[in-house]
Amino acid sequence: DASGSAAVDGSRVVGYLLGAPKSGSWGQNIWIESSGHAVEDPEIARELYGGAATRWLDEGRNAHYALLPSHDAALVRAWFRLAFGWQHTHAVREPAAAGPVREGLLVRPPDRAEIPVLARLDMALTDHQHASPCFSGGPLDVYEERMADWEQDFDNPKFWNVVVEHDGAVVGSAVGCALEVSSSHVGPARPDRAGFLGFAAVLPEARGLGVGRALGEAVTAWALEEGFTSVVTD
Repeated sequence: DASGSAAVDGSRVVGYLLGAPKSGSWGQNIWIESSGHAVEDPEIARELYGGAATRWLDEGRNAHYALLPSHDAALVRAWFRLAFGWQHTHAVREPAAAGPVREGLLVRPPDRAEIPVLARLDMALTDHQHASPCFSGGPLDVYEERMADWEQDFDNPKFWNVVVEHDGAVVGSAVGCALEVSSSHVGPARPDRAGFLGFAAVLPEARGLGVGRALGEAVTAWALEEGFTSVVTD
């Protein structure tokens, strides 16, 4: 279902744009991935999108996402002028040891008995994305399905799970894995020997306590211990 447009100057191709839909919580969508377009002049991207988007709208796909190289300021500005803003940032850094956590927080592995709160934390992300200003068009998570996923994958060696506890209750969780597990990070977006911060969420009532930072640093420390040369997130 991929489609797009090309820009030609005489006999020479000076730009292309290619998009394809993704399943999941994105509604009727098109994604222009990290290798999905290239242009000689940033302004060409605007013309390419204008042409391709007409077809996508005719097909009923009205949610469009584009990944851009953040260092190319002119290209980013061109896309912003098309009314695109940041939703995703893909980032890579060296693994590092975790720093001290704030008083009152405890970072530890989860227990199987805590699957109900882990399922609720899974849902916290999609709940947030449905609210303003995200307005995601996809379906909300179903608690029973999240519970079943955790029951199945809790002991899966592909994944490293961590939680943060505050006042005796789990209020945040994160998952680390090898980057190869991710279907989103491919081509130039997949460094060799990289770990992946694949998921993190904090319950709304616990935000602002430093839980998210503690989760992120726990995953970078895990990546260091596992011998990954970098750690990636989006």
